[in-house]
Amino acid sequence: MSENTPPGWLSRLIPARRSDSLEASPVVARVVHESRLGEDDPAELAVPLPVRAAAAWSWRVLAIAAAAALVGYLVIVFKTVVVAFVVAILLAVLLDPVSSWLRKRLRFPRTLASMVTLLGTLALVVGLLTLAGRSVLAGFSDLADQATQGFEELLSWLSDGPLGIDESQLRTWLDEGMAQLEANSSALVSGALAATTSVTQVATGGIISLFCLFFFLREGRRIWQWFVRLVPTRARNRANEAGIRGWITLGHYARTQILVALVDSIGIGLGAAILGLPLVLPLSILVFLGSFIPIVGALVTGSVAVLVALVDQGVQTAVIMLLIVLLVQQIEGNLLQPWLMGNAVSLHPVAVLLAVTAGTGVAGILGALLAVPVAAVVNTVVLYLHGHDKHPSVATDWYRPGGPPGTLFRSIADSFPDDEDDGDEDATATASVPTADPTDDDERAGGPPSP
Repeated sequence: MSENTPPGWLSRLIPARRSDSLEASPVVARVVHESRLGEDDPAELAVPLPVRAAAAWSWRVLAIAAAAALVGYLVIVFKTVVVAFVVAILLAVLLDPVSSWLRKRLRFPRTLASMVTLLGTLALVVGLLTLAGRSVLAGFSDLADQATQGFEELLSWLSDGPLGIDESQLRTWLDEGMAQLEANSSALVSGALAATTSVTQVATGGIISLFCLFFFLREGRRIWQWFVRLVPTRARNRANEAGIRGWITLGHYARTQILVALVDSIGIGLGAAILGLPLVLPLSILVFLGSFIPIVGALVTGSVAVLVALVDQGVQTAVIMLLIVLLVQQIEGNLLQPWLMGNAVSLHPVAVLLAVTAGTGVAGILGALLAVPVAAVVNTVVLYLHGHDKHPSVATDWYRPGGPPGTLFRSIADSFPDDEDDGDEDATATASVPTADPTDDDERAGGPPSP
């Protein structure tokens, strides 16, 4: 067919190949160039292209896996510091509104407001632990006597009941158990020493956490801006916006989880009080703390209340207490968690379970407590960096955490000494942003400045 022949019906259905545009595309040119690498090497020509592509993917995946393994190893080695740092951030999210209220309403200096907030929180925690300790000491002796009596009744039931086990055989089994305990006394001593080491690590982590918490409350924004300065200039704004959304997500999670834990604690504690169980206050505090571990926390700590009911009042009361615990769990799982969490912390239950398991393996109970908030923050940050903003209203909120929109580069420039220069790009970027940031001095009464 000649070039002047008009196109037939088939050529009208199939568009002509745009070879000129494809060859002009830099992406296509790069792919073609990379695919032709090694054409002069006979060894490369002998390897099929799919195998070469798989090899290229493999070493990249191995490099990423090695980097992730290195990060995980460092986290495990320095888990005391890492856990203390994360705990300080979580507490700062909860206590920053209190510190801000002291600065704005009572005109406290920033240092004094941070110190009062920190000491007040410590006083509250120590007071609750003191009340719980007194309650345990008051009811422990009676509970121990009831446990001994219940154990004797169990032995009598095993010997005189339907099982008909000989009482001498039961005593023999008890003597063998005591002999095993004496034989493994060295292992028990080693366990006690390990527990002492764990207590030392917890105390060290607590001191580090309180120290970090004070400075997070006092100058948290400056610390965050220092981290943002480590990011390349062109990526600073996106990093700052992602961090702000992660902070908001963490705050939503912390406040919601406290409310859920409070409901669990009140529900199980009220049920224990109605049944007349001892140690109601310690059980309520235990359930409150355990509720911060999703899925299993409140159930495990609630089982302690069931055991107390079994020892104190028998099987019937224990069954009623178990039903109360299950009812509270159903209310939490089907009403509170979906309604309160919503889209602020949207994690699939499988992701929650895997995060809790991984956190437990890395840092024990503390790791289980912190796994879900860390996963929620990572989820929010990654989604924002990939174009999905879970908090779109933050982009125009003048009173948001991290400072008003458009003031990042000015704040970073002001944080440099006079003889430092962050480059021409920062100077250009800060030329068009407002120089005033009323949230730095917490002067929000007048609202944002006029344009």
